[in-house]
Amino acid sequence: MTLTQDRARGCLLGLAAGDALGAPAENMEPAEIAARWGRLTEIEGGGTDDTEYAIFAASLLVRHGHELTSADVAAAYRREIIPSVLGPMRGAGFSELGTVQALRRGLEPPLTGKVHAHGWSDGLAMRAAPYGVFCPGDPAEAARLVEQDGLVSADGEGINGGMAVAAAVAVAMTGATAEEAVEAGLAAIPADSWTARAVTRARPLRDSPERLHEAVVMRHYPWTDLAPEAVALAFAAYLHGDGEVEESVTYAVSLGRDADTIGAIAGALAGAGRGEGGVPGRWAERVGPATGTCLPVVAGRHVLDVADELARGPAEDEWARGL
Repeated sequence: MTLTQDRARGCLLGLAAGDALGAPAENMEPAEIAARWGRLTEIEGGGTDDTEYAIFAASLLVRHGHELTSADVAAAYRREIIPSVLGPMRGAGFSELGTVQALRRGLEPPLTGKVHAHGWSDGLAMRAAPYGVFCPGDPAEAARLVEQDGLVSADGEGINGGMAVAAAVAVAMTGATAEEAVEAGLAAIPADSWTARAVTRARPLRDSPERLHEAVVMRHYPWTDLAPEAVALAFAAYLHGDGEVEESVTYAVSLGRDADTIGAIAGALAGAGRGEGGVPGRWAERVGPATGTCLPVVAGRHVLDVADELARGPAEDEWARGL
């Protein structure tokens, strides 16, 4: 196994583990989590849309490589996601739901990411890690590619969040320190953006959940899926754990809010740096093939197989080429 393949496996396994570990704590406050679990350390169930959309994003990269465009992403939504949405979208975020509605109306990107009210959702950030895996050591290219994905479903800060995560993962894939990876994430987005300001505020407060919440949580907004908030909390958790997978992820999900996404991002970053062996074995054993509950097209796909495909680069894979 090559070092790139090992880190690719660690990244997506860490993402899936963080997603599953954080799922029971989604929309909870740190005090509620502490009262119920003390600290969440064991995976109780399966992953959510974070893992399944990351698998879908990886398929786009395996299919199109560095030539991926927003038109390719929109076509994949129409071909592989929309036909299976016969009723309510199960397990989908607001941005993905709004995107499907926009595509059904015949709109094209970037309008598909602008017409709904959730352009700043963390839906892109949650699935951005494969772009970093695909571009190890090249954060600018990782950010450029994930932006093409984001133009379909996000806008503004939603895209910034995805670009920051993809760039940070690309650098973590080189074995860089957590500080270096976070710096790369910040360098990929405008310094005066909401996301960059949130990450900058969170960094020195990484060891205090209460102060982190005071610094970045938007109490007046009714939903917890804000990209600037989720990315800032995930980066803070990754820094708190100094890139170690279990400490980064358990701390991430203890922060509550969009806990599965925060855990998934922190797990992806830490796993990219530490490799497959850095993910606790007991967690790895709990990560099975995707159920397809959120995206039927990815049912049966395991993140380890997906990681191997990303590490190999574009290939003539029948599943990845789509239907």
